[in-house]
Amino acid sequence: MLTFKEHIELREKLDNGEISIEIAKELYWKDFKEGKQSWHTKDWKERRATVIKDKCEICDSKETLTLQHLSHPRRFPEYKLEVTRAYARENIDTNSNINKSDFVKHINKNYDYLPVPLCPKCKFSNPNKRVTKRPQYLCTVCKHEFDEAVYKSVEELVSIFYEDEQAIEVRDKCFMSRAWENKHNLSSVRYWLQREGVKSNNAEAIEKEAFLLYLNDNIKYLSFEDTITACKRCAFSYDINNMELCPKCKEHYKGIQYQTCIQCLPEEEKKAAMETVEFGKEWQEMHKKLGID
Repeated sequence: MLTFKEHIELREKLDNGEISIEIAKELYWKDFKEGKQSWHTKDWKERRATVIKDKCEICDSKETLTLQHLSHPRRFPEYKLEVTRAYARENIDTNSNINKSDFVKHINKNYDYLPVPLCPKCKFSNPNKRVTKRPQYLCTVCKHEFDEAVYKSVEELVSIFYEDEQAIEVRDKCFMSRAWENKHNLSSVRYWLQREGVKSNNAEAIEKEAFLLYLNDNIKYLSFEDTITACKRCAFSYDINNMELCPKCKEHYKGIQYQTCIQCLPEEEKKAAMETVEFGKEWQEMHKKLGID
């Protein structure tokens, strides 16, 4: 596992083009061992000793102190996804043209077409399908009754889409992805085709930018920049329950998104908050009794 200093050196070499993204990733994960965390290393422990304070910055306790990180790096695939989306947005806006016949071929190769039934008289979609009464279909628009619905072909839908992307006929999610088994409309199909093209054409640049972001956040984490000294109780409340000690009374804990604890609220607000809490408890109890908790 790389030390703090080695993280910085790796980032600089990659950013300056001294090493490739493949070599950078290989160096980063070369000595990685499952279950081994940065705080197990000698480098971490030595640097931690120079920044940790002698009491909890939340409650002033001096018992079992730790460094509480207020932000954490994400997994590398999350950075890669974020950068890929950014590249897609930028490139799709400037390169939106796809040959119509190539688009049809892509759809037929990668999607199952689930055509939407249409009224043969007014061509309105999704007529009511009746179980017992005949004729089987009833159009809710023109009231025409019929047994045989009509359908548009993939080619017809694509032609309509190329003329008017907002047309009603092309809004239905009638294309099932064979890879992911989820449904798309034509706009979504085109987006994913364009995105895959952008991803393929910019693979190395995306990988490098994402890895630099990943390194930056890991360096920030290892630097102890965004940390406070906390006792075991306050650290647990923050990490597990998203709660911290109320700055007003220094006695009760509150959600980190709130200014004070319930006990420190004005009387009317306190009453309303307590009623909400009680309602939540009753709702959870009911779920337990019904076996759906």
